[in-house]
Amino acid sequence: MSDTSPDAVAPTVKTQSALVLFSGGQDSTTCLAWALARYPRVETIGFDYGQRHAIELSVRPALLEKIKGFSSEWQARLGQDHMIDLSLIGSISDTALTRDVEIAMQDNGLPNTFVPGRNLLFMTVAATLAYRRGLNVLVGGMCETDFSGYPDCRDDTMKALQVVLNLGMATQLKVETPLMWIDKAETWELARTLGGDALVELVRADTHTCYLGERGALHDWGHGCGKCPACELRARGYRQYLARQQSA
Repeated sequence: MSDTSPDAVAPTVKTQSALVLFSGGQDSTTCLAWALARYPRVETIGFDYGQRHAIELSVRPALLEKIKGFSSEWQARLGQDHMIDLSLIGSISDTALTRDVEIAMQDNGLPNTFVPGRNLLFMTVAATLAYRRGLNVLVGGMCETDFSGYPDCRDDTMKALQVVLNLGMATQLKVETPLMWIDKAETWELARTLGGDALVELVRADTHTCYLGERGALHDWGHGCGKCPACELRARGYRQYLARQQSA
């Protein structure tokens, strides 16, 4: 009788293939590099959900091309990119990421940049695509160390979602969140470990994180308004990263 235990059928790293949730921001670009260093086949997925900072979608193609240039191995591993229209999120959301309103805290203790259900839907759609494409690892940049308190970025949420997706589709998808327990300074350091100073510079100059969609001047930490929560996290993390480099 053949061995059909979970351990017997679970793929090894060498045979695993990944779908990276790739927005064009700092975190997802670092996650893409992490996946390319780890898995022999990698594809990417992005979502147009009517986000206020839709400029992040416009930087994605150039980023993907530049990532391929880091090594012949990464170029060979990086496969198809998929752009998904999820404009329904924007049509049913009333948040600072989907409306031109001031960023503020809400009575429930969450900032109004929180888009309810966004990451849940992202992961469900990604899992559906992964099923069709024969990919068995989903990689996302969710983090609950340096974050805005979003409940759909928490480790418990991702673990529960992995269970639900596998039950609902009779699969063995694995959800990987390499940034979950590191702060923004460590995210910059991870980029340096994966691709050296060149990858740090790519993240700094070519990715987009600002919630307001501001590119403008290139700051020491990258493009952005410098005032929204995303910019503040990115800038603080970059300066902490530089300080740690100098003291090492």
